[in-house]
Amino acid sequence: MPHVLQPSERERFRLTLNTDGRPHPIENVLAVATLALGVVAFVSTFWIAAHPISAWAGTLGFGVGLYSQYVSETTPQRSLNIVGLVGSFVGAALGIAHGGFLPHP
Repeated sequence: MPHVLQPSERERFRLTLNTDGRPHPIENVLAVATLALGVVAFVSTFWIAAHPISAWAGTLGFGVGLYSQYVSETTPQRSLNIVGLVGSFVGAALGIAHGGFLPHP
């Protein structure tokens, strides 16, 4: 087992969601969409006037994230889903607490 201690060739670092070697385009798009919606929902909570954005993006991100977690194939997809779900939940909760889904008149 000398190859375990000192590998003969160094593998290049690759950032991929397909760690099983097969393509999963739909699952990858869902995972990235969940992360993006979670980030938007979470970041928009810093401005109270943006509560409709937080509420809608958080709710949509939470729904997409739950489905994405259900159909995910690889661990990196699941990791993005969890981060996006947490951001979506916090964003939706604070968006609803700050005024809900509709803007104030």
